[in-house]
Amino acid sequence: MLAALLTAPGRIEIRAVPAPEPGAGEVLLRPAAVGLCGTDFHIHAGEANYHADAAGRPVPLERSPQILGHEITAIVDRLGPGACGSLRAGDRVLVDQGRSCSSRGAARFCEYCETGDLHQCEQYAEHGITGLPGALAERMAVPAVNCIRIEGEIPLEQAVLAEPLACVLHNLEAMSRARTRYAVGGVGGGRRAETIWIAGAGPAGLLFIQALRNVMRFDGFLITTDPDPAKRARALAAGASAALDPAADLPAIAAALTRGKLAEILIDACGAGSLFTLAPGLLRKQGTFLLYGHGHGGTGLEALNTLQFRETAFVTACGASGGHDADGRPAVYRRALELLQSRRIEVSDIITHRAMGLEEVPAAFSGTHRESGYVKAVVHLEPHRQATGEVR
Repeated sequence: MLAALLTAPGRIEIRAVPAPEPGAGEVLLRPAAVGLCGTDFHIHAGEANYHADAAGRPVPLERSPQILGHEITAIVDRLGPGACGSLRAGDRVLVDQGRSCSSRGAARFCEYCETGDLHQCEQYAEHGITGLPGALAERMAVPAVNCIRIEGEIPLEQAVLAEPLACVLHNLEAMSRARTRYAVGGVGGGRRAETIWIAGAGPAGLLFIQALRNVMRFDGFLITTDPDPAKRARALAAGASAALDPAADLPAIAAALTRGKLAEILIDACGAGSLFTLAPGLLRKQGTFLLYGHGHGGTGLEALNTLQFRETAFVTACGASGGHDADGRPAVYRRALELLQSRRIEVSDIITHRAMGLEEVPAAFSGTHRESGYVKAVVHLEPHRQATGEVR
């Protein structure tokens, strides 16, 4: 079969690789629509490598090329021995790319999976990120319990956004569980947050806005920042109260917009290190700083000094943990998919770029994600009609 192999930082090659065979309890999939995530671009650029050996050392791409792609919708090709009988060949499925205790059919769950933190499983591994082959290939094999059947008419390119939405929902749940001074809606006994600041209006920022408005019912002042005017316009359409250029004097604007109080909650949806320097001018004392973005280059740890002095509550969450349904499938993925199907979360405008087939994958990583107007790209690997829902 063919796959898009990341053979070195900045170099993707379309190569023939051995086709996988589904093992016990697994299904063989034909990846259909695959979202490109900021993590994919970090790995591609050589800024991150989550494929580690037993001693925790990164495994060079030159020694072990990676197949990226962890935001996955697919078509079931065939079932392996003992695979879950609720799936059939031809089913459209959403895939949890993470392998946990449930994925392995463990008789006893580790302490993390027991508490619903399946993406922190003691033996966690992740397709497209930690070395397991991702979805930018003609076939992939995953545990059947990682697959959620997609019902209804939702296009697969929209259903693929369930993975980043699941990550956003997990982050907001982690923030709700934290014992902080301020909370959305006063959850957990905290004081009710009046202003939330979201740094970044890319896919994550736009999903955070909608989740706060349409799921958590936050009706306060919601500010977002992004250097791209097109993304700022999208943020306003999604429900932001104000959308600002980060080149502006943000602390002065924050003080003016909040009558000097500043925001109670700051959400990092951009991964910019400069946010840590700006945060004391945006966030109230004992405010909550939700760290979602990754990267944070260019800023030294001394930026934490003022935040520590102000007793900032840092909340960190990663991935899409959220417990299991009764059948062992990941609950937060199912919930995210339901929100997309009901259109409580609208993602059609988030998808701005498309690559048609494996041959267009190298170009999709060539830098277009830095251009104005770019928000999200999806790679279509099944026929275009199946992936988009179009009828020809």
